[in-house]
Amino acid sequence: MSLPDRIEGPLEEWVTEQRWFASKAREVAAVNVLERIGLSDAPALAIELVETRFQAGTHELYQLLPGEEGGLRALAGLLGAQASVDGVSFHGGLEPTGAIRPIGAEQSNSSIVFGEQQVLKVFRRVEPGVNPELEMLRFLSSRGFRSIAALTGWYDYDGELMQATLGIMQEFVGEARDGWQLALDDPAEVLARLPELGAATGEMHSVLASDQSDSAFAPEEPSSEALSLLTATIDEQIERAFLDLPRDDPALAPIAGRGEEVRDRLQLMSHVGVGGRLIRHHGDYHLGQTMLEAGSNGAGGRWVILDFEGEPARSLLDRRRKRSPLRDVAGMLRSFAYAASAARLLRGAPAPDGWEEQARSAFLEAYLESVEPTLLPAGRPAIDKLLAIFELEKAVYELRYELNNRPDWVPIPVAGIARLLHEDHDD
Repeated sequence: MSLPDRIEGPLEEWVTEQRWFASKAREVAAVNVLERIGLSDAPALAIELVETRFQAGTHELYQLLPGEEGGLRALAGLLGAQASVDGVSFHGGLEPTGAIRPIGAEQSNSSIVFGEQQVLKVFRRVEPGVNPELEMLRFLSSRGFRSIAALTGWYDYDGELMQATLGIMQEFVGEARDGWQLALDDPAEVLARLPELGAATGEMHSVLASDQSDSAFAPEEPSSEALSLLTATIDEQIERAFLDLPRDDPALAPIAGRGEEVRDRLQLMSHVGVGGRLIRHHGDYHLGQTMLEAGSNGAGGRWVILDFEGEPARSLLDRRRKRSPLRDVAGMLRSFAYAASAARLLRGAPAPDGWEEQARSAFLEAYLESVEPTLLPAGRPAIDKLLAIFELEKAVYELRYELNNRPDWVPIPVAGIARLLHEDHDD
């Protein structure tokens, strides 16, 4: 079981060794329990809010759930009873029952399944405010969007330290396959089903922009300053990435010495002008954030979109910021590039010839047909140029990540950057 926590040895050592600890590269000054909230005596269940302080003077707050498995059942009971204990409030109505088991490998959060029907996600790093995942799921659920795992409850904290979301309970999507794994195992099936994913994505963005009365979700007009800031940020990322490029890596040959060319390409694309709308969006959208349900009676099941928390490394405020929906689209298109190459790296067999381009076309055409058109710039050339800006941003980020973590994967972002340069010459 990944939950509840079993702390062995000094607290500081235990916390910093956990996979969900976000700052492994930083020097920790101290780890202290700021508050312990007893939720149940029999069985024992308590929440601990633990502060990690860093030498730079900053800090992070984490949630621990000490106790035995019975404590998790007590937590489920509190959700079903909509209880409130010492600043921790439980919201729901469906009490989770049945066998308990962890799901997946712990990363930034911990997830546990109850009775193969519901799954509890415990947010390990706790930040002030409403977690974007709770906010997004409540909004989409209340407006009938089907391509999500339905929200069934949540629990939050409101005390002297802060007000924050601690965890959410959702429908457990059992008979389904992870979109990323499916793309590696059966690229032909994924390709056939991508129009449905594109349509679901377009519908998701349309729903997220559908309520002018909710200030947290009302679409906003982009400004020329916003586009200038975006391109300036990417320009800085390009400069840093190309300054640090190893000179003797043959995988970098297609883009070696072309940093200024990439920056010129960015400036050309940025002349697209301002258009479309800024909306709440997924924020970390790729094939690994989707599942394809098994169908019944020969019919195909739905695509389910998961993990609306946004990029964990970004602040909660930044993850709630409204942006062009094309940022999500760019993330998914880059995911197709990764799937096409990862098939060879992870499965030893390349993706079918032309798979990436076919996947891009199938997804994008269905997306454009289903999304509310006023959310995008007017005209396909303007859409393509703004989309290319977001793809370039993503590919430059990927390049730096792969150079630092997975050198064998460097050719994937290199190919993406080279493609954008090639399109420049074709314009």
